[in-house]
Amino acid sequence: MKRICVFAGSSPGNHPVFAKQAARLGEVFVEQGISLIYGGAKSGLMGAVADSILEKGGQVTGVMPTHLFEKEIAHTGLTELIEVESMHERKAKMSELADGYIALPGGFGTFEELFEVISWAQIGLHRKPLALFNIEGYYTPLLHLVDHAMEAGFVPEENRTFLLESEIPENLIRLMDDFRMK
Repeated sequence: MKRICVFAGSSPGNHPVFAKQAARLGEVFVEQGISLIYGGAKSGLMGAVADSILEKGGQVTGVMPTHLFEKEIAHTGLTELIEVESMHERKAKMSELADGYIALPGGFGTFEELFEVISWAQIGLHRKPLALFNIEGYYTPLLHLVDHAMEAGFVPEENRTFLLESEIPENLIRLMDDFRMK
């Protein structure tokens, strides 16, 4: 895997460990020769992972719609910043460029991006690995919800395997490298 798309909050969250672990993920990307594809902002966890990679000499590609340039404050130090017209184009471009996906803690935008790529996997639009960086158990309630949906008959049991998770960055990359969609 050479390029991973990261979905992450444009806020740092309330716990310093979120930004610290986002930066650690960036270090692991550089150590393993992985390029980052992400939303292009310089703030929050998005900025923390991008800055970490850039500081270590890694490659970072941001994709941002024109209307968010001022709101999210585009990161100006990226290897490449791709400007698109809409959020739909942003997500399509990030997916086109990526070999897999990792969701860091985030809010509604992160959830929406994550669920879109899970839905795409479920209907066969891609066969890329999807991983949750479960910092401080952030995604544990979501995993319980997915298990509940599976038990209730709304998520096929085999699709539960789409979601990889770990709180250790190196484990996330290993799980993604080993992943084979059935």
